[in-house]
Amino acid sequence: MSAVGPVAGSAEVLARISELIADLKPDDVQLLKGLHRIHHEFGYIPKEAMPLLAAQFKTTPAIVFGTIDFYSELRQKPPAENVVGWCSGPACLLKGSLGIRRALEATLGCAMNEASADGKYELQLVQCDGTCQLAPLIRSEGRYLGPLSTSEAIKFARRLMGEPEMREPPAVVPASAAAEAGE
Repeated sequence: MSAVGPVAGSAEVLARISELIADLKPDDVQLLKGLHRIHHEFGYIPKEAMPLLAAQFKTTPAIVFGTIDFYSELRQKPPAENVVGWCSGPACLLKGSLGIRRALEATLGCAMNEASADGKYELQLVQCDGTCQLAPLIRSEGRYLGPLSTSEAIKFARRLMGEPEMREPPAVVPASAAAEAGE
């Protein structure tokens, strides 16, 4: 994926999309290959790609859209600056990942598969990929973080947001215990 690419809708984007799919034949397998090429280049499938893809693969924009919509790893919007993947697999769910999801949504200010209002953060549903020994886990920047507690997930999100580390509150000692200790 390009770190800085052309602006969606520009002639440059359309030309680049045409280059990416020019050598592909009009069949379903090649359509998927073309979608992956475009997604890799831009980080998502620009809506401007639909008519080009439909023409190249001799199908309708609806079929192209349906294919993109079917494959959850293909995005139709640019990704947020920071994408955190939340595992929804059985092992993670059994070990408390739903609490982690809720904590991340609240801390990052975004719902599942949506970007925060400022476009900086996104919590993305990811399917189990067999790293159950780390359950419950999240993924960020290609790394797995787990097993995590809810409080560790909140600390991770705050670090991601650039917030200073929060100190743990001092231990609360009941007044009667303090009196017995001579304090």
